[in-house]
Amino acid sequence: MKALIVNYGVGNFFSIECALKKTGLDARIVVSPEELDGADGIVLPGVGNFGVASENLEPFKSTIAKLVAKGVPLLGVCLGMQLLFEESEEGLGKGLGLIRGKVVRLPRQVKTPHMGWNTLKLHRSERLLEGINEKDYFYFVHSYYPKPLNESVVAAETSYGVDFASVLDTGNIYATQFHPEKSGKAGMRILANFSDLIARR
Repeated sequence: MKALIVNYGVGNFFSIECALKKTGLDARIVVSPEELDGADGIVLPGVGNFGVASENLEPFKSTIAKLVAKGVPLLGVCLGMQLLFEESEEGLGKGLGLIRGKVVRLPRQVKTPHMGWNTLKLHRSERLLEGINEKDYFYFVHSYYPKPLNESVVAAETSYGVDFASVLDTGNIYATQFHPEKSGKAGMRILANFSDLIARR
């Protein structure tokens, strides 16, 4: 199974490539839309500013949308999760618009970025979160979070000044606000679940 990691120039993509390979996936980093041809799964990671990332991602947007429409599983991680939405308070660029809603800043009364370990409040524990429980910790680094219009896409929330969507699971689209590749055994379980979802397609 070939999982292609979209490198759009924002962040270090090698750690998630290494983690995905440990699940048995043929994980590769791609730098052009043409390289996404034949993907069994797509991974959209990233760190940094939404506006810059959206601009850099522009060449990939139509190709990613077409592949997702064909049923190819997509995993968004951290900034990659936010880019699944329509827009963000962080920048003027447009996201992929695969999930309706926008990205907003964490409350002013809490220290930003939200950096470090935190837990999940599970809404659903099948598919991407199979084998995960509310005692598991995950590593976060972010100052903004997505607010989907349809709450049914939210598989888990996390509390940090506000309860925010930290895991999304809808159709063949999955996303985590935290970094599973930096979250130890629990994070690896999530990546292994994504690998299984690709295999079941």
